Amino acid sequence: MAIFTGIATAIAGALFGGSALATSLIGGALAFGAKFAVGKLTQQKQGKQKHTAVQGEIQFGGDVPVGTLYGVGKTKGQRAFYAKWDKGNKRNAEVFILANGWCDGLEPYVYMYGEKYNLVAQATIGNEVARYGVQGFLDGDGNSAISIRFYDGRPGQGVDQRLVEVTANLGNKWKATSKLSGMCYVVVERYYHLEFFRDAGRGKPDIDFVLRGLREYDPRKDSTVAGGSGTQRLNTPSTWVHTKNPAVHRLNYQLGLRALVSGRTLIGEGKSLGQIDLATYFVAMNVCDTLRANGKKTYECSLFVSGDDDHTEVLKQFDDAMAGYGLNRRGLSGVIPGAPQIPVKELTAADIPIDRAKDVQFRPSAFERFNHLSGQFTSIQSMWNPESLKPVYVNADIAADGRNRQTSIDFLQVTDPDIAQYLLNIRYRQNRMGGKATVPVSRRFGLAVQEGEWITWRGKSWLISEWRADERLRITLVLSETSAAIYDDDGIEPGPIVVPPTPPINPSLLSTVQNFNVAVGMINGAQGYDTPALVFTWTPPEDPTITAVRFVYQLEGTTEIFEDQCTSPEDGSFRTTKNVVSGKVYNARATITTVPDRLRTFTPWMTTAQPTGLQTLLTGLQQLQDDALNRFKELQQEMDEFFRPRLVELLDAFSLEGAVGQIERQQIVATIGDALAQITEERRVRVSENEAMAQLLTYLQASLGTTHARLITEETVRATTDSALASSITTLDAEVDGNLARLIAEETARADGDGALASSISGVSADFNGRFAQGLVKFEAVAAPTGVDARFSVLLRAGTNQSFKVSGFYVELYTEGGVQKSRMAVQADQFLVTSGNNRHYPLVFEDGELKLAVANIGTVNAGLLQSLNGKMKIDLNNGTIEIFS
Repeated sequence: MAIFTGIATAIAGALFGGSALATSLIGGALAFGAKFAVGKLTQQKQGKQKHTAVQGEIQFGGDVPVGTLYGVGKTKGQRAFYAKWDKGNKRNAEVFILANGWCDGLEPYVYMYGEKYNLVAQATIGNEVARYGVQGFLDGDGNSAISIRFYDGRPGQGVDQRLVEVTANLGNKWKATSKLSGMCYVVVERYYHLEFFRDAGRGKPDIDFVLRGLREYDPRKDSTVAGGSGTQRLNTPSTWVHTKNPAVHRLNYQLGLRALVSGRTLIGEGKSLGQIDLATYFVAMNVCDTLRANGKKTYECSLFVSGDDDHTEVLKQFDDAMAGYGLNRRGLSGVIPGAPQIPVKELTAADIPIDRAKDVQFRPSAFERFNHLSGQFTSIQSMWNPESLKPVYVNADIAADGRNRQTSIDFLQVTDPDIAQYLLNIRYRQNRMGGKATVPVSRRFGLAVQEGEWITWRGKSWLISEWRADERLRITLVLSETSAAIYDDDGIEPGPIVVPPTPPINPSLLSTVQNFNVAVGMINGAQGYDTPALVFTWTPPEDPTITAVRFVYQLEGTTEIFEDQCTSPEDGSFRTTKNVVSGKVYNARATITTVPDRLRTFTPWMTTAQPTGLQTLLTGLQQLQDDALNRFKELQQEMDEFFRPRLVELLDAFSLEGAVGQIERQQIVATIGDALAQITEERRVRVSENEAMAQLLTYLQASLGTTHARLITEETVRATTDSALASSITTLDAEVDGNLARLIAEETARADGDGALASSISGVSADFNGRFAQGLVKFEAVAAPTGVDARFSVLLRAGTNQSFKVSGFYVELYTEGGVQKSRMAVQADQFLVTSGNNRHYPLVFEDGELKLAVANIGTVNAGLLQSLNGKMKIDLNNGTIEIFS
C-alpha cells in the first residue's frame, strides 16, 4: 500500500495541487485496482435455472432451509402443525409457514382440485391479520367449510388463539407461546361438510396459496439517504412496502433478511449500506419503474429464495430480470440495468498511448454468438406453470453465421409475458452486439470514467466492463460494444397470450373414456406408399388424473389379444401399427390409467367398419433395414468388446477364496539392457462344493526397447452343478513404437439347463500412427427351448481416430414368433454380383438404387413406374397414367 500511496501523492500534487482528498482517492483506486482488477463484469451464458416464482411442493418437518419470497408467488408452504377434533374428527386444522419475514398479504384466490377458487374476506376472530372463506364452500349462513387465517410475520404478532383453544385437550397442542415470530403463515381450518366433500366426490384439498411476499426497503423513499425522499427508514420495517421491482429485490437481498432477536442474517449477503453503490441502484430502480409504450413497467420479477442458495445464482436471477449485470465498482456492490445510457466521454487516438498494446475484436467468433433464442416464463393464466415465449431469430443472422445456432434462456422469475418477451429480445440483441476491446488509456481519460459507464470510440458506443490500473497507475479499460438500439421497443412483439385451462371434470365421475371408436387407417410414407393402421378416437377428458388411455384389440374371430396405449389422453386420437396386419377386421375396446388409482371400466367392444388396407413395399423394406442396421450395430459392439485387453481380467477372475486349489507357475527370463525374453506358464486348479475349474495360461514375450512381440494363450474348463464351459483364447501381438498388429482367436463351448452355445471368433487388428484396420469373423450356433439359431458374420472396420468406415455381411438362421427363418444381409457402399463374363453387366446395388442392365420378370408388384427422362408416369396404386410432352 505504501508505494501506491506515494505515487498517488505525487500525482495528486501535480494534477490537483496536493489535495489530501485527491491523494486518498487515487491511492485507493491504485491499490484496489492492482489487487482485484476493479469492476470485472462478465456476460455469462445462462445455466439451468432452479429459481422461480413458484414453490410447488409441501415441505415437512423442521429440517427445511429458511426461505422467503421477493414479489408475488405461488406456494404450498411448509406444514408445521396438524390437529383434528370434534365428533368423528369432522374438524381439522393445519399450519403452513409460507415465508420468513414480514410479508404483504394473500392474493384473493387459491388453487385446489386443479382449479382456481376465490377467497371471501371475513371478519377476524383473533390476532390474525386477515381471515378468508373459500367461494364454493360457503353454506347458506355464510360459514365456510374451509377457513384461512393469515399472519403476515410482522414483529410482535400474536398467537392464533382459536387454535390454542380447540387443541387444549388434544394430545397435539398448539401452545400459547407458538407465535411464529418473524414468519408469515396461515392456519387452514376445515369442517367436513357432506355437501362440499362427500357428495361432491372431493377429498382433502391440497391448497396452493398466492402470496404477496416481503415488504422491502426502498432507499429512494428514505429522506435520510442522499437522493432519497420519503418516510421509509432502513431500521424500521413498518415503513417498508411491497414491490416487484427487481433492483429493489436485489438491494434487499444484499442487505439480507435478519433474525428478529439475534440480528443474524438468515437470507442474503448481510451487507451494510456503506458497502452498496447506491447511485447505480437508484438508476436501476428508476429504470425498472419506467413505463413502456404498452403502459407496463419496464421490469418486474418475483423469486423464492432460501438460506442455502448460492448468492451469485440468486443475484443473477435479479440481474436477468432487468437485462442487467452485477457490478463491483471500487469495492462497492452495484448493478447496471438494461437501459440505454448517454456516453460520458469520447475516446480518441490522443487518449490511447501508442507504446502500449491493445486488443480489439469487433466481431466475436461464431461460437460465441447464437442466432435463435427461445425461453419460458411463469404464466399466472396457466395456473403459475411455465409457458413458452415466442422464439427470437433473425434470418439474416442465421445466414451470416452459416448455420442455425440455438440456445435458450428461461425467465421463470417473470410472470408478465410482455416483460419476459422484452427480456428475451434484449438478451438476443446483447449477444449479437458482441464487439470487445482491451484498450490502454491516458490517466486523464482513465480517471474521468468508471466501470459501468458508456463511452464512444470509433463511431460506436461501448460499455466499460472493467477498469484496471497497475502499480505505475497505467490505466486500461476493457470495453464491450453496446447500443441504445438494444433496448428499443420497436420490432419487439407482445408476449404470448395464454388461455387459462378449464376446470377439470370431477375425477370420481369418469371410469373410462367417452365416445370411444376404432377405424382402419393408413400411415403415409414417401411417394404414396402406405402401411395399415388402427385409429382409436375418443372425447378428450378434462381430467388431469387420467394419465393414459389403454387399448385392447384383436382380429375378429380370434382370441389372441394385443395392447397399446396413448400417454397423452388430451389428444383424443391415436394410431397404431403394432400387430396390425393387412386385409383384416379388428375389434377393440379401451380403458384408462389414473394417478392416483381408482375404479376403472372398459368401453364396449367396437368393430372396424371395413378390413385394414394392404401393406405396401416400402414399409416392409424400412423394417428390414432397421433390423439389419441393429444387427450390424451389435456386430460392432462385439468387435469393440473382442479387441479390448483381457489378460488382467483373466488373472483377476481366478480366486481360491472359499475353495480348494493349487497354482503352479514356471518362468524363464533372459535380459540384457532393455532386451527381454521370457516364457511364463501357469497352471491353476480349483474345486469347491459346487464348482470345478482348471486353467492353463502361457505367456511368451520378446522385447527390445519399444519393440515387443507377445503370444498369449488361455485355456479354461469349468463345470458346475448345472453348467459346463470350455474355452480357448490365443492372442498374438507385434508392436513397434506404438504401431500394433494383433491377431486373436477365441473358441467357446458352453452348455447349461437352458441351452447350448458354440462359437468360434477370429479377429485381426492393425494400428499405425492414428490409422487402424480391423476384421472379425464369427461363427456361432445356439440351441435353446425357444429355437435353434446359427449365424456366420464377417465385419471389417478401418479409419482414423476421428472417423471410420464399416463393411461386412452376416448369414443367420433365427427364430421369430416360434417360426424358423433365415436371412443374409450385406453392409457396403457398393454390392456387386457378376458372372465373370465381359459381355454381361453386373448386378449392382449402390446409393440406395438397384442397377441392372437386363431383367426377365414374370410378375411385377409396384406402386409407381416412370421413365428415366420423366416423359411418362404410371401410378399403379391410383390407376393413373400420365404422359408429358
